[in-house]
Amino acid sequence: MIELSEAQEIVLKSISQLPATKTPLSGCDGLVSYGAIYAGESIPPFDNTAVDGFALSFESVQAGNKEFEIVGTIAAGDPGDIPIGGSTTVRIMTGAPMPEGADCVLMVEDSVVTEKDGKSFLTFSKRPREFENVRKAGSDIVQGQLLFPSNTQLFAGHLGVLASLGISEITAFPRARVGIISTGSELTDTPGPLQHGQIRDSNRPMLFSLVKEMGAIPMDLGTIKDDRESLRDGFLKAASSCDVLLSSGGVSVGDFDYTKQILDELSNGTMSWMQIAIRPAKPFAFGHIGSTPVFGLPGNPVSSAVSFELLARPAIRKMMGHQKLFRTVVPAVAKTDIHRRADGKIHFVRVTANLEMNGKIYIDPQSGQSSHLLYSMANSNALAIVPDGTGYMAGDEVSTLILRML
Repeated sequence: MIELSEAQEIVLKSISQLPATKTPLSGCDGLVSYGAIYAGESIPPFDNTAVDGFALSFESVQAGNKEFEIVGTIAAGDPGDIPIGGSTTVRIMTGAPMPEGADCVLMVEDSVVTEKDGKSFLTFSKRPREFENVRKAGSDIVQGQLLFPSNTQLFAGHLGVLASLGISEITAFPRARVGIISTGSELTDTPGPLQHGQIRDSNRPMLFSLVKEMGAIPMDLGTIKDDRESLRDGFLKAASSCDVLLSSGGVSVGDFDYTKQILDELSNGTMSWMQIAIRPAKPFAFGHIGSTPVFGLPGNPVSSAVSFELLARPAIRKMMGHQKLFRTVVPAVAKTDIHRRADGKIHFVRVTANLEMNGKIYIDPQSGQSSHLLYSMANSNALAIVPDGTGYMAGDEVSTLILRML
């Protein structure tokens, strides 16, 4: 057996990032940027008002003027070309540009408007301060400013900033197209009654969801029977249509099928067949068909999911430009004992993790831990990392890999 860290190193050192491409902003959510992004202009691009009110000259206010003639109105989107000064003012709406001569805004709530001889006049009881309620040009972003460094994962806030600067596309790493295949003559997708010896394929739907959740593009490429020609044709076609291929089944010692033979042939003998010192997910295969990375995951559902999390997912994230490749691991407190026996392996125990009122994370192990018990995986949101030995007692701190939001 080899250590998990060694297996991860074997995989990651042979994985390259996908070529970055120009991508419309509308398609960039969750993508990773290539190259630093700088501001081509300032935001706001001009001084504007933060409230509805009246634009005033602070110098006039400070000089003691208490009544100002209202000489116009400036709405958001107007050019704001109504200069003021002395004893004049303009109505101004939130977001509108400050007119020439104005450097403060009196809120509507603090104003009194009266009519005299067909004219409108403003008086106030609360004197505004200089620059009060004024958003200065460049107060958010200054032209030339570094906005986001290279390899920034872009979310809603990032995209809003870029749109505000008139940026309609950026260079980013694309979503990896991940082909998903299950091998095995016993597998079926039929919704009807099973024939004796058949099982329904759960791995493809599960892996499809995991790939989609991480922001890549899952491609369901179906099941392949344990037949040499079917496997050869299926793997060749799959490898030519995707950026990375996930195959589940046929990687365990003693598996009675042709998967190993075909993958060895198609990879020109470069396929690595590993026995990793972990439980579940001990058997694992990795190599390339042409330039396409191929991950051979175990057929047992839980083993397939854990193998994906620990080995395939980090590699796919690397392909998509991410710098943080692995799931977050946090300290958690065992609410009950976590038993195991010494066997030379790290155990990844399915647990339910909860963040409680004291700020600590507590974990409860699921009752079924065998690699074929998929229901316990569905009820888990984390994996407790239990090193070789006898396990943990209730109250012990346990390193825990978080799979879903607590």
